[in-house]
Amino acid sequence: MKAILYTKEGKKKAEVVLNPKIFASRVNSRLLELIQKAYSANLRHGTADTKTRKEVRGGGKKPWKQKGTGRARHGSTRSPIWKGGGVVFGPHPRSYYVNLSKSMRQQALISALSLKGEQKNIFLLEDVKLQTPKTKEWAEIIKLLPLDGKRALCVVKEIEPAFERASRNLERRVEIKRASDVNAYDVLRREKVMIEQEAVAIIEERLMGAAAAELKSSEASEEKPKTPVARRVKARKVGTPVKVRNMARAKKKKAQNKKRSKKK
Repeated sequence: MKAILYTKEGKKKAEVVLNPKIFASRVNSRLLELIQKAYSANLRHGTADTKTRKEVRGGGKKPWKQKGTGRARHGSTRSPIWKGGGVVFGPHPRSYYVNLSKSMRQQALISALSLKGEQKNIFLLEDVKLQTPKTKEWAEIIKLLPLDGKRALCVVKEIEPAFERASRNLERRVEIKRASDVNAYDVLRREKVMIEQEAVAIIEERLMGAAAAELKSSEASEEKPKTPVARRVKARKVGTPVKVRNMARAKKKKAQNKKRSKKK
């Protein structure tokens, strides 16, 4: 797969060949769906809370006597059927965390990058070094790049303090991520992905092991046996019914008793 390398002035410098095992691999859409749900769940704080009838203040006194009023019997004004009462089956603080294996995360990132590659939404940037830590300079670079007004992800080798300060106010437009930290969720939630030239090697180093395993599994599934191999199937021993077995034992015992009686 080839990606265009741009300078900070927005000019095309060259075409760079990217590793097809990472940027042009098979897209596992089901895995991407699972990963997206898992990362979204992991971002949840899980702090929503409601009060049950025992947690709501008050309600210790019986509102009226049990009998003789003609009204329905009640023991507390904090019952869930009363206004101001407790909540039944409401949310309580809990963890929504979904554990993802390392191989799943790596395969998902490969699929996400390959998907962006298919859509022609990946390009390379020569470098992101700024002369001054000013948002104005970074905003001018963004205007010159082919983002078409869409939200983008910028993957860099390292986030320098000057660059972090300059890009902070434009994170809604262009999100900055280290190559060592980027994941499939970051890639999928943005339309365009621009990668610093030096960051490509770090991404490839991270994912080469996973790409090799994926290639091996796909080759194994596509491989067909050359000649059919005859298998020897052992005859299964069929169990003898209990009744028949008992009858055979009784017959054998009868024969033994006959022999003993003849000898006497």
